[in-house]
Amino acid sequence: MLRKTVLIVDDAPENLTVLSELLAPLYRVLVANSGRKALSIAGTRPRPDLVLLDVMMPDMDGYQVFEQLRGQPQTADIPVIFVTAMDSAEAELQGLDAGAVDYITKPITAPILLARVRNQLELKQSRDWLRIRNNRLESEIARRMSENEAIQDVSIRALARLAEIRDTETGNHILRTQCYVRTLAEKLTANPRFSALLTDDYIKLLAQSAPLHDIGKVGIPDAILRKPGPLDAQEWRIMKTHAKLGSDAIELAEREGAGPVAFLNLAKEIAHWHHEKWDGSGYPDGLSGDAIPLSARIMALADVFDALISRRVYKEALALTEVRRIIEEGKGRHFDPDLVEAFFGDFDAFRAIADTYRDDANP
Repeated sequence: MLRKTVLIVDDAPENLTVLSELLAPLYRVLVANSGRKALSIAGTRPRPDLVLLDVMMPDMDGYQVFEQLRGQPQTADIPVIFVTAMDSAEAELQGLDAGAVDYITKPITAPILLARVRNQLELKQSRDWLRIRNNRLESEIARRMSENEAIQDVSIRALARLAEIRDTETGNHILRTQCYVRTLAEKLTANPRFSALLTDDYIKLLAQSAPLHDIGKVGIPDAILRKPGPLDAQEWRIMKTHAKLGSDAIELAEREGAGPVAFLNLAKEIAHWHHEKWDGSGYPDGLSGDAIPLSARIMALADVFDALISRRVYKEALALTEVRRIIEEGKGRHFDPDLVEAFFGDFDAFRAIADTYRDDANP
């Protein structure tokens, strides 16, 4: 095992000699006769495991040296024992309050010095071992969390693709709306109305949940879901049930699992209420204004924008000028006005997403 390294700092040569002779049989000893030299040695690898630091030195006293050691990341964790002729209780308290691990007064009693040095080195070894172990545990936790998130994402995509197989929309619709939702939520963080809710974690969960917005379409008959022309009144009533079908399916999966899952709660909101309208004319519950969860309001704008710019079996894609007009007319009627303002505040960002994940591009 490598011997521990102790740095002795004292401007008196005789003190350096006495302490070196005492510690050298047990430890690797480095010496410095000034504060500046001590800082230079401490900042060079291999760094000392412990510093014995005199307080009363010219140019730079022990407290100044200690402050600079603590101020540098590479030396901040090196334990320091003040070794000084200042034997008053006030001086000892000042040294300990500064952050020193111990305070030894001169003249030195060899057995006491050796015991205290040994104790502090053992404590440092334990702290280092705990830090290494904690770092390993944190890395393992991060790896497992990343793995769990990847499994969740794959599961969400698989469920969303299941709905897509039966619908006329493409997989790129899922990618586009997910990106619209994330981008719009990020834009809204500048609005005091939403900033408290739209934390980084919330936005992450919101984007993660977005692909499940139309999962309820799995329960709609093909004759209605794939009908190339307009739906009649009865067909439209059936089509509108997909919102509740989706949220019910997610809630059932959640109940059968280990307990509530944050992203599934948002997924339920989105699936159930993303067809509600700001003026209360939407479905399935006729909610209006802020009674509609923010997650569903964001999804509503993202979903409508993508539907307007995309070709469907029952319609052609609309020109962007026409899309802008329709969304602008929906401000305060279909959509939360502040969401529309944020959307048009950086319309090019949403156009870029649409172009990146266009239906003839590889997702």
